[in-house]
Amino acid sequence: MDSTPKIKKTPQQQQASMDHQSTQSGAVVGSNDTLLTEILLRLPVTSILRFKSVSKHWYSLLTHTRFTHRYDTPSKSPGLFARDKYIPFDAEDPNTPPVDSLNSYIDSFTSVRVLQSCNGLLLCCTDQWPKIRKSGNKYYVFNPTTKQLALIPSVLGGLKARKTIRFMGLAFHQTDCVHYKVVCIRNVLSYVNSYQVQVYSSDTREWKISTESFSATKPVFFSQGVYWKGAVYWAPYYENSDHLYFKIDADQAEQQLGTLPLPVGLTSSKIMTMYFGESRGHLHLILHVDRGDDSLLLNVYEMLSDHSGWFVKYQVHLGELLGAFPEMVSEDRYDFKVIDVVRGEEEGDSFVVLKTSKRIITYNVHDKSFKLVLSFAGHSYEGSLVFHRYTETLSLF
Repeated sequence: MDSTPKIKKTPQQQQASMDHQSTQSGAVVGSNDTLLTEILLRLPVTSILRFKSVSKHWYSLLTHTRFTHRYDTPSKSPGLFARDKYIPFDAEDPNTPPVDSLNSYIDSFTSVRVLQSCNGLLLCCTDQWPKIRKSGNKYYVFNPTTKQLALIPSVLGGLKARKTIRFMGLAFHQTDCVHYKVVCIRNVLSYVNSYQVQVYSSDTREWKISTESFSATKPVFFSQGVYWKGAVYWAPYYENSDHLYFKIDADQAEQQLGTLPLPVGLTSSKIMTMYFGESRGHLHLILHVDRGDDSLLLNVYEMLSDHSGWFVKYQVHLGELLGAFPEMVSEDRYDFKVIDVVRGEEEGDSFVVLKTSKRIITYNVHDKSFKLVLSFAGHSYEGSLVFHRYTETLSLF
């Protein structure tokens, strides 16, 4: 039996011993990239951005595609942009705004418009002021998470081509389209439905004429373009118009242009798109059909993975919201817009985002709960009709 008396440490000695152990533990973590990565993956994006400045090694670790791809999966969409202002989905627990104003990062001397949000990147352009119209718009790709900005060069064909642009869209995905691309559709002949497709790649930093020209047998509405699984899709509008999609990386032997089918059973010429968008790898469509029945019952369609057709993913009964939001009915008509359909990391967390004349709300498609996101009183969002989802991404370009 050891009879050697034990010497009791002073509080100062105990603290010094704890500090030494903590330093040793920190050194072990800091020298083990695998362990360090697993810890960093659990931190909010604001911490990741701050920790890039710790050292060159940490910067290299946090900007490597091995880390950024894992961090961006699953995708996180905490809010949306209204014009160039950020609105968090959870008003009770708002996250730090990614930017105060897009103008302050892109061009403080002109008005900036968001054209599209695609998996965390924004395609923006300078607004149509008279001076700008003479030289054509400037287009930018902006990552609001990392604040990285790129000016897109002018399309091929000079000023004449820039003035005939019908559509500019963004294609980006952290795994299947790592180098973002910009798709341009322009009129070749104004008196017929004849178009040219150009594609810009951030990898080559060059425009390329992908399809010299194509003609549409019916009018084409090049709006609400959405990137999904290697192609850009355009929202269907009326049945007497062409609903197209364009495969970006199709080889010469493969048809690049295809026709997007309508949901089975919808043959009315009076359909209109209420919403068209992608979330977590799913393409969604909500149509307004003039059929004389309950317009507060919305079918949320999802595209089949083989692109062959649609199925009803959710049925949303908005009549349950009238008690809380009576402004959804105005002068004997329904008065609301569907801003977004957001799939959750868990299926039970999926929701739709609605805009009434007074508020923005989220409505859970499973448990039928709703949350007030924003009241327009005292805000300047009331007249804004265009909203774009914000998705966090650490991807660099």
